[in-house]
Amino acid sequence: GFKTGDLAVMGIGQVLKKLFYFLRVKKTMERAIDDWRPDVVCTVDYPGMNLKLAAYAKARGVRAVHVVCPQVWAWKRGRIPKIEAALDRLCCFFPFEPSLFRPGFAEFVGHPLADAFASEGHGRGTSGADGKVLALLPGSRMGEIEKHMPVLLEVIRQLSAEAERLKVVIPAANDRVHAAIASSVSRLASSSCAVELRRGGARELLRTADAAVVASGTATLEAALAGCPTVLVYRVGWFFELVARIVIRGVRHIGLANVIAEKAGAPCPMPELLQRDFTAENVLRCVRPWLTDAEANARARQALGETMRRLTSDGDAIGRIVSAVIRQP
Repeated sequence: GFKTGDLAVMGIGQVLKKLFYFLRVKKTMERAIDDWRPDVVCTVDYPGMNLKLAAYAKARGVRAVHVVCPQVWAWKRGRIPKIEAALDRLCCFFPFEPSLFRPGFAEFVGHPLADAFASEGHGRGTSGADGKVLALLPGSRMGEIEKHMPVLLEVIRQLSAEAERLKVVIPAANDRVHAAIASSVSRLASSSCAVELRRGGARELLRTADAAVVASGTATLEAALAGCPTVLVYRVGWFFELVARIVIRGVRHIGLANVIAEKAGAPCPMPELLQRDFTAENVLRCVRPWLTDAEANARARQALGETMRRLTSDGDAIGRIVSAVIRQP
């Protein structure tokens, strides 16, 4: 059998390593379409493979619906005609995406994460009786830990010298990352801040933290949906930075909350510190007000809430996806 986790690879090297695996998956799915002759094929994300699979189905008279719009708004707008040719329907998680395509082709269904957070309620930070909580989410890959943790350790050192009753919590995405973060934190000779390293639980932490420092990724969207005042940080090597500057043309920001606000013409609610701007001093400049000033913290939460409300449709993203799949053209 095939596991979706085996499809989640990044970088040309990893793709080449699994090239024959991907081809085997594609051939297996094409045979299934030919054998089963379904009324509709619904593909989810993984556009590199799934759009080809959808096009295969559509060419054989099978209705093709895809969920999660490829990020053509950030790069490769030239792919839009190919996407329209490959599909009968596209379900989008972000409100600005349907307007990129021909009328009636794409539908904003709302974001399932927004529905989940709405049903569970938004976070409000700590009560203040036991001090403040700062969440640090340095990333889920080893390269991110190596680049981000030295700066974050300096943030902890400086906060320990100026903040009273502050607790720093770091949720690790997996066991390997947990070990790497633990090794990094052990270099803190002494700190008046309590530093707690957890296995997972990032979403629950973001609901209760007073502020957060989060590496770019889905976690920044979760932080925004939790209403947690957050500074987005990220650092990559010089070559990747050069490629990104050349390729990414459609947006000025990388945080999804900021992209949503940018496309709506609204102020961006999440500071971004990238590359050389990602320093301990700049991080502290962002998080200090959120940890010491209740009004500043409330303003940050309000800005995030106003932006994230744009992600909800009718509060039933999954239901609208199902309707798009079964709806006849």
